[in-house]
Amino acid sequence: MSNTQQRQFHDSMGLRLNDLLTSVRSYHPQADSDLIRRAFVYASKCHEGQMRKSGEPYFNHPMAVAHILAHMQLDEASICTGLLHDTVEDTSATLEEVEKLFGADVAQLVDGVTKLSKVKFHSSEEKQAENFRKMLVAMSRDIRVLLVKLVDRLHNMRTLQHHQDQNKQEFIARETLEIYAPLANRLGIGWLKIELEDLSFKYLQPSEYQRLKTLVGKTKAQRAQITSELIKHIGQALHKAGLQQAQVLGRSKHLWSIFHKMSHKQLSFEDVHDLIAFRVLVDTLEQCYSALGLVHTLCKPIPGRFKDYIAMPKPNGYQSLHTVVLGPHHERVEIQIRTRDMDKVAESGIAAHWQYKERSKAGKLSSQEQQHFGWLHQLMNWQKELADPSEFLDSVKLDLFSEEVYVFTPQAKVIALPRGATPVDFAFAIHSDVGLHCHSARVNDRIVPLRHQLHSGDTCHILTHPQQRPSRQWLEFVKTSRARTKIRAQLRQIQREHSKQIGTQMLDKQLQAHGMTLKKMAKSQAFAKLLAALPYQTLDDLVAAIGFGHIEPHNIVEQLLHPSTQKGSTATPGATSQHTSAAQNPAARTASAQQSTGKQQSGFFNQLLQRMQGRSSDICIGDVENLLVSYARCCCPVKGEDVVGFVTRSRGLVVHRRDCPRVLDLEPERRLNVSWSKQTRLVRRVGLQLLAEDRNGMLMELSGVFSQQGVNISHAECDVNKSGQVLATFRCGITDAGQLKQLIRALQAVTGVHCVKRVSTAAKPKPTAHKKDPQAPS
Repeated sequence: MSNTQQRQFHDSMGLRLNDLLTSVRSYHPQADSDLIRRAFVYASKCHEGQMRKSGEPYFNHPMAVAHILAHMQLDEASICTGLLHDTVEDTSATLEEVEKLFGADVAQLVDGVTKLSKVKFHSSEEKQAENFRKMLVAMSRDIRVLLVKLVDRLHNMRTLQHHQDQNKQEFIARETLEIYAPLANRLGIGWLKIELEDLSFKYLQPSEYQRLKTLVGKTKAQRAQITSELIKHIGQALHKAGLQQAQVLGRSKHLWSIFHKMSHKQLSFEDVHDLIAFRVLVDTLEQCYSALGLVHTLCKPIPGRFKDYIAMPKPNGYQSLHTVVLGPHHERVEIQIRTRDMDKVAESGIAAHWQYKERSKAGKLSSQEQQHFGWLHQLMNWQKELADPSEFLDSVKLDLFSEEVYVFTPQAKVIALPRGATPVDFAFAIHSDVGLHCHSARVNDRIVPLRHQLHSGDTCHILTHPQQRPSRQWLEFVKTSRARTKIRAQLRQIQREHSKQIGTQMLDKQLQAHGMTLKKMAKSQAFAKLLAALPYQTLDDLVAAIGFGHIEPHNIVEQLLHPSTQKGSTATPGATSQHTSAAQNPAARTASAQQSTGKQQSGFFNQLLQRMQGRSSDICIGDVENLLVSYARCCCPVKGEDVVGFVTRSRGLVVHRRDCPRVLDLEPERRLNVSWSKQTRLVRRVGLQLLAEDRNGMLMELSGVFSQQGVNISHAECDVNKSGQVLATFRCGITDAGQLKQLIRALQAVTGVHCVKRVSTAAKPKPTAHKKDPQAPS
């Protein structure tokens, strides 16, 4: 920048600092203005000369974050963190320097928000998972970490158009939709959740976003008239009934919620009738129920559409009465009734609880807030045991996306569970031991199957048996990440015990052939030396590795009988057992797998590679190429996508997409990090499912898109649903991830196409599959 531009920038920053201090003093007159001022000066110097992709000074970003935090009425430590949150990550500033200048409180917040940028990861997913895990740990100690992080993401989403890489835009938008927007919802910050969802929608489904925006705009005048009439109608009735202070508000639903409903229920825009949501604000709890009765007297209520979140609040503290009625023009209208205090919590969530004078210690929640946001600590407590990045992120998303149902224990305690939860989920929510030994269940005094879906108001009684153990079939119907993780862990433990038995028998049989027994040999000095030379900690680890097929027992016996050759032969069990040792220490699993495969392969994996080499050139493990592999039909990986290999006993190496749900059910001990060979020229069959308008020429236009993209269609199937929309399924040949993304974007751009989703080619895709995942396509 020129000297004139620099002066103008500093002048504008000075004005914005004054505005920031004025805003903070408006809700916290005793705020430490000097601390904020010093943070402003320090951050501006650290970021001096740095520019954003938009071409504006980088310091505009932390300044904007601080202003949004002030709008949320957070304390001065949070404001300072907003100003400083990128200094440690993107400049020469250190955490020690921040603590020395601004205190331990600010330093801890800055550290919690700072990404793990200096740590090397083996995959982008592992990096994403570990960054998010760090944030979870930090926000479980101090919720302000998450508030700053959410605002940081909000401003990045507001300026995402300056990213020229469309793939990067989609990645950031998807992460926002899948993680940050649900987190904002969990914290009860309604306005933030809505804006994050709409901004994500804009980049994930640009054509559908613009189409909905246009359609909503066309009906704006009509909706404004209906809104005005109903506000006046309800308001006058409330005032006549003695509720003079009652206030009626009306607003249109945001675009993502409309699109979500259309996708989930397979509706056209014309079939979405409740585009307007009304809110009635009163002073007291009693007036809420009085207003509800009055509304039902004025407008006919829709059966089954009433929810009482006052008597049964949501886990994030949200309270309100929800009802759907028929309006004056016979349109469906959603009405929410709550007190003004409840409305403040509904809009601002935990930020509404943030009264600086009530904090005995910065960052700590009151007992009531801890009850509302106890899910955060529960999430952190049991997820400490999850080291696998795929499983960790999958579990977090399950928890964040859930819509709750409320189920009673026989003692009338309320348990909040995700919609579609089963008695098994309920059992694990009570206690892990109850879940692990869950034998059967009674719901409302009636015996039900374990896969029975629970509903709000049900009373569930779990029957246990000491011999009962989890079944792999449970994974097909459980909904909570807690249950899924505990079941997987128990199944792995059972499989390990089984492998130990097999390995013990195999090794003992080999030893007996040479006149020895395992019991005596395990106590010998020679065996102790051999075990010390291997990565295994105990005899159990060794026999489990034999049972899994990682080591041949005769190799162990040979080394015991001929210790003089141990130097030359130790590599055989050593290299292969390194993979198993990593399996016992999940935190090092990925690194150990890459290390073991990057070196000369031996033992079980060496034999596997020898059998597979020379047959294909699509996949490589470390530096080893030309492997014969098969590709999972459940996820249909294509070149360029992040993949993982799974070693099978009969089919060799099977390759899955790393985000494939089935990967989480595979034994971690048998997973291998793999990558695409540079020589790959592979055409993979991929399934795509579209929801579109039923109009003349639609199929021809869609076929033309495939032709323009150079993609061959091997199978096509179309059906019309009850809403008069076409559900079309195509199977086509794709060469790489880039071609697939371009094809999806081109299909989304076709007029009348509402949603494009990738589906499995393993079986004929069912129309109901679309309902299971209403999110934007991958």
